[in-house]
Amino acid sequence: MSNLHEIVVAVVAFFVLVGLMVIVHELGHFIVAKLLKVRVEAFSFGFGPRLFGFKYGETDYKVCLLPLGGFVKMTGENPGEDPAAAGVDDPAAFSSHPRWQRMLIGVAGPISNFILAFVLMVIYFVAINEVPDIKTTTFEWVSPTSAAGQAGLAAGDVVTRFGNVNNPDFETFVDLAERSANQTLPIVVNRNGQSIQTHLRIPPGISTHVFDLSSTGIFLQIFQDPLQVDQVVPDSPAERAGLRVGDVILAVDGRVFHTVDPLHTYLQAGKGSPVTLTVKRNGEVIPPLVVLPRLQDSQYQIGFAEVQPAYPPVYDKPMSLPSAMAESLDFCKTNSTLIIDTITKIFSRQVSVKQLSGPIGIARMAGQAAQMKDWSSKFGFASAISLNLGILNLLPFPILDGGMILFLLIESVLRHDINMLIKERIYQAAFVLILVFFAFVMFNDVTKLPIFTHLKP
Repeated sequence: MSNLHEIVVAVVAFFVLVGLMVIVHELGHFIVAKLLKVRVEAFSFGFGPRLFGFKYGETDYKVCLLPLGGFVKMTGENPGEDPAAAGVDDPAAFSSHPRWQRMLIGVAGPISNFILAFVLMVIYFVAINEVPDIKTTTFEWVSPTSAAGQAGLAAGDVVTRFGNVNNPDFETFVDLAERSANQTLPIVVNRNGQSIQTHLRIPPGISTHVFDLSSTGIFLQIFQDPLQVDQVVPDSPAERAGLRVGDVILAVDGRVFHTVDPLHTYLQAGKGSPVTLTVKRNGEVIPPLVVLPRLQDSQYQIGFAEVQPAYPPVYDKPMSLPSAMAESLDFCKTNSTLIIDTITKIFSRQVSVKQLSGPIGIARMAGQAAQMKDWSSKFGFASAISLNLGILNLLPFPILDGGMILFLLIESVLRHDINMLIKERIYQAAFVLILVFFAFVMFNDVTKLPIFTHLKP
């Protein structure tokens, strides 16, 4: 029943997410096309046979059978549909408008996705902005080479005084650190019952987005549960060492980590030295697994993804509109290069194509975000998907908006249209490649489902 519930939630969350993203994306194309007086024949959610809808003016607003996307159909938009080629003068046709106007229509969809991501996060920060309700400030990990490490601070320390504040809670500590950038503050910590006094230098330009103090070398403990493995990268050090999906990592070299970020920093400090994992599998502690980290993209990695940990109790601390806009912009900057980074790493062979996720993978993540009690996961996931959908559509690949814009740029340089037959052949080849790629990522998604990962030896 639990698995059925997860599947239903994932499916519903996926279609709600896709529906929102598609409508906003296509609405961007639609609005600009209408403003430029281009005839829009159809505004469709989904592909394939028409299920239902209505016609208003010259546009058919419809829902189609396959709800994995959508489109705006403009007269003369596709190769071979130019009315001028048939000797018809149609000023409302897409192809009859200046190239710069067609580029504006093309870029309007991705820009709408960027705006949606920004607005969603502004709404979250203004109306909600969940803050962990953690009464004590505990260091999960302290990088030995950082300012905090050089100050003598260590993992497990509990802050009893920071600046002039006694026993600061989590939020107070983060706020004070943010206000004290480029300053040195006295700090007192409790370490195994012993009081230790020192001074902490807060670096300039500190970012406390999602309570990230890693630039100081400090990782604050937010979660209580140990790391649980959600995915293991094929042919990674973790897989070769015997780590499996569902494993619980109790300790790494005897040190307890609750999230992967401090663990990642620990691996960098080890400079590729083997690490020993204490792992619980199916309720029992198994013999230690020794993993040799692999250097990829100048970073030491062992190759697994964690299950999203249970979020701690939170309370709402809404921001002012200016602060929310600044925080939302910071979020968008941080999350706007995920697809570009992934594609770059794939072509440089730093990441396997087997790690790519398609609709099923996104549905699983959407379902997990939907079931989280906090709102930050829901808003953050939707915003990140919207951002990267916009960037994906700007890639200069035929069929995508970026491909259309590329053709228009080339034609602007050449000062004449590209031969229609050549365009048609390029679009046909691109369509086949898209289908093959889609089938590949779907296969990847299926093989990552728990029913298959648990069958692996």
